[in-house]
Amino acid sequence: MELMTLKPSLALKLNTSEDLTIKCETVVHVAVKNHQNEAFKVLLGWLKRENREEILDWKDEDGNTVFHIAASTNQTEVIKLLRRTIKVNAKNLDGKTAMDILQTDQSPCFPKASRLLRIAKERLLCGSTMTLAGYLSKKPSFIEKRSTLLGLTNLSRTRHSSVNTSDSRSVILVVAILIVTATYQAGLSPPGGFWQEDSPILSGRHRQHFAGQMTMEFYSASYFFVIAFFSSLYVIMILIVGLPMWKVLYGSTAALGIANVATFYNIFPSSRNIAEYIIRGHFVLGYPVTVASIVFAPCVAFIVNKYRRHRVDFPAKYFSLPHELS
Repeated sequence: MELMTLKPSLALKLNTSEDLTIKCETVVHVAVKNHQNEAFKVLLGWLKRENREEILDWKDEDGNTVFHIAASTNQTEVIKLLRRTIKVNAKNLDGKTAMDILQTDQSPCFPKASRLLRIAKERLLCGSTMTLAGYLSKKPSFIEKRSTLLGLTNLSRTRHSSVNTSDSRSVILVVAILIVTATYQAGLSPPGGFWQEDSPILSGRHRQHFAGQMTMEFYSASYFFVIAFFSSLYVIMILIVGLPMWKVLYGSTAALGIANVATFYNIFPSSRNIAEYIIRGHFVLGYPVTVASIVFAPCVAFIVNKYRRHRVDFPAKYFSLPHELS
């Protein structure tokens, strides 16, 4: 097969089952099997740019990935390019990994390929593979259950599930953003405004205040503003994690939460009343802890879920989320 036969139209549909051969081979399988290194490099570059590296873990009818084929044909250059991208411990239908295939062949021409595979395998000793049955027998992770938590499960059963679910996610995201905006603005513009100057020395009944603090005492409505802000911020975090450029969006949203912490810390009025001081202290100290939990919990859950799915010795196309591109 020549490089020119790898038409763009085929590459663009590489992630669909209709473009597999009768042996369930992808075009990457075919390129490696026919020793077309240049064609393989073109396809590998395209997959990386499209964030579709999981296609390299797809298996043919014998359960062989591209890595198995490269090992069986002693293509050291392909092995070197793939060893940091694919699942080294993936097994075919015979229960063999790529390393097992090399050890079985025992060819004097294979020491370089064996060394590359050994290095790659050492990197993954701490993360052994898991069968699909083992993966499915475990409880769903938080990320896998987020559609249920957001009430999108019923929509996914409709005829146009992808469209309806996507639209619903967008609506939820817009509403959450509006609530965050309103509550954040309420914190910046409290009833009564702010003191414009510092108070003189304490005298009798007057409490000390500083420029930039609320003119009103700490009021109970702040609790409800905080609840609305936290709830909406949490929904936003759950929805954006895993989306394209989610790391940038996630960082920006986290910065907004931290900025809100700093704002409330500075504008809360001073107090000489012990009970009010204790309430204010709990509020100020608990606020950053809550923000940190909201910011990091979805991110950690996403990373752990991604690691779990990467360990599964099964083509990722069967259980990857369609919107998850990173």
